[in-house]
Amino acid sequence: MGGRPSSPLDKRQQQYLKGQVDALLRNFLPQYRRQLAASILRQISRELGPQELARCQLLHSKKLPRVREHRGPLTQLRGHPPQWQPIFCVLRGDGRLEWFSHREEYENGSRPLGSTVLTGYTILTSQREYLCLLDALCPDSSGNHTQEELDPLLEMPMNFPLFLQHPFRRHLCFSAATGDVQRSWRLALQGGIRLRGTVLQRSQAPAALAFLDAIRLYRQHQGHFGYDDVTLGSDAEVLTAVLMRELLPALRAQTLPGLRGAGRARAWAWTELLDAFHAAVLAGTSAGLRAFQPEKDELLAFLERTIRPDVDQMLRLRARLAERLRAEVQGPLESCLHRKVDAQLPRVTQMLLNAVEPALAAVQALLTQGMDRLSRHLRGRPLGAQLRKEVYSFGEMPWDPELMQICYREAKRSQKCLGKLVAPLGFLGTQSLVFGAQDLTQQFLLLQLMADSVATFLQLADQCLTTALDCDQAAEQLEKVRGRVLKKFQSDSSSAQRRFICQWQICIFLPFVLSQLEQSCKAELPEFEGDLLAVGSPALTIEGIYEDVVRKVLLQRINRELKKVLGASDVSCTLDGCLEAPWDQEGAGEDLTGSWAMSVNCWEVGEPALDVWDGSWVEQHPPVSSCVWAG
Repeated sequence: MGGRPSSPLDKRQQQYLKGQVDALLRNFLPQYRRQLAASILRQISRELGPQELARCQLLHSKKLPRVREHRGPLTQLRGHPPQWQPIFCVLRGDGRLEWFSHREEYENGSRPLGSTVLTGYTILTSQREYLCLLDALCPDSSGNHTQEELDPLLEMPMNFPLFLQHPFRRHLCFSAATGDVQRSWRLALQGGIRLRGTVLQRSQAPAALAFLDAIRLYRQHQGHFGYDDVTLGSDAEVLTAVLMRELLPALRAQTLPGLRGAGRARAWAWTELLDAFHAAVLAGTSAGLRAFQPEKDELLAFLERTIRPDVDQMLRLRARLAERLRAEVQGPLESCLHRKVDAQLPRVTQMLLNAVEPALAAVQALLTQGMDRLSRHLRGRPLGAQLRKEVYSFGEMPWDPELMQICYREAKRSQKCLGKLVAPLGFLGTQSLVFGAQDLTQQFLLLQLMADSVATFLQLADQCLTTALDCDQAAEQLEKVRGRVLKKFQSDSSSAQRRFICQWQICIFLPFVLSQLEQSCKAELPEFEGDLLAVGSPALTIEGIYEDVVRKVLLQRINRELKKVLGASDVSCTLDGCLEAPWDQEGAGEDLTGSWAMSVNCWEVGEPALDVWDGSWVEQHPPVSSCVWAG
């Protein structure tokens, strides 16, 4: 595309970025340490509470989630000057994209020509749309584009492009041979982008929850209260995105005028320069988090030893302070909720329901169709081994991208309308919300509930398929099994839907309410600090207790609205252990995210898993996931 930076980052630029990364870590790590203490206290209080409040009714399956590797020939725009060249592309199960000169190089284990992790990318399949995006990156005051500037994008060898765009990284331009190939790659890449993006959100490790809370509070202290998509990715990727957002205006002002070329050629060069900035910042944040890792491990062990013996005293103190704080903020808080939340809550609830309910209905339809197919197969008098093969084939449905697209479609459709509705509240995280709905569908409902349904179906089928029963009798027995499994599935999916809506209502409304109360209530908090001095633990902070008070009052309104919309339920949302979780002693043992929040290290044995604490790839044994949703 013609223009390119005249040189890589010079020494001055490298030193500038290093200084910015160091400043970020100096300001962020103290917040992270405090949230690690709060997360350990939350975990211990949960362990001391009831342990049987939430259990999945379906039998537990040992089947572990995984992602299918996708590979095949494509054409890529690469080189200097960029030219369309054939490659062999491979999407790994961990969300890493690699490309090779030839298929043989991949099969021989050679190093790829290039690779990237898919965190933060979006996919465009329209050449016109992508060219408009390039025009917007570096606007040309004349509005004219010469024929030279359009090459080689308009000389594409195929009519089925795949553009991978990132706000801070080099764009990747591919072309497929047919529309079907383009679609299969688009679905596979979207899955990889989602899995890479939600690695922290799907983890229930105390350090992951502490990191997300620390990022939220760090940004609040900078005046950014609204939830957005900056938390997509690993810890190092999240910190990099936070800093790149802060630096972008200055980087544009300092470097854009010196880029060679014009129009789209200049925009292409700008993305390459941004990629160099991003790589330098990512290397710095990764190194900083790796250096912090030994201290973090020691801190977690110390917190466990010191908090556990005093947890009852700490929770009693917290309850007393929460009661006093609530009396202090009750008036402004109720006024804010009445004026600015109550009118919005029903509409947001309905929009969230529209995003998730059709996906759950699609899952149930897939489950019903699969079981009907198994019953028909049984009536055909198959051998036992053939029947079990059909059941296991049914269990592979979650990894069919085309099939999963049916479940994902409605969540994606609702993204734009939901974004318009919640933008006035400062919520800009609709991509994270859509990913969350899709994760709910695949990672929890399909990977767990469908797997557990299959396990239940197999066990009951084995009990029914005795030598004393003929196939017709067995089919009648399995019809009863089908009804039982679907009833359990409906119960579990209903609970999952309720908690999903509740979680995202908290993500939408809590930052907004806190921002509205910043002036009227936050100034009163220092007078309560003296009450915490006797405890001397970083696990309790006045700011944390204050947020829990606001959260609890907000949750009462959310639960009332959910009861109106979804009907009476014995289970109220408390979101204990979630990103925005309150943590009362009452109900402290309820893990509401369950296996839906599984860590990304739940791949098949042998697949590398992302270590979200230092940004590196490590080989781990996948844990056996659990299913703990309430029925």
